[in-house]
Amino acid sequence: MTGRKRLADEEIGAALQELPDWKLREGKLYRELEFKNFQEAFGFMSRMALFSEAENHHPEWFNVYNKVVIELSTHDVGGISPKDLRWAKTVESILSSREEGR
Repeated sequence: MTGRKRLADEEIGAALQELPDWKLREGKLYRELEFKNFQEAFGFMSRMALFSEAENHHPEWFNVYNKVVIELSTHDVGGISPKDLRWAKTVESILSSREEGR
């Protein structure tokens, strides 16, 4: 799966069926997360920052205390690409493994 193509609306809709906590908002994949505290939120962001660098794909995100808001799109294709879906699926994987460890 390359990240260099803009996904069609049908492809995005199908992907969102597998990512029920993600929404389409203003042409971007959108998700709000809430953690126990700032340390957990920042730890999550640090882990995703490493993934972002490895993928050379960086989110628009915002953090205040225990909340993280994420918006994903691929600027060079002018919309959502497979790179955004990989990023969102990695978020879900990290969150699942975090829940299993509790």
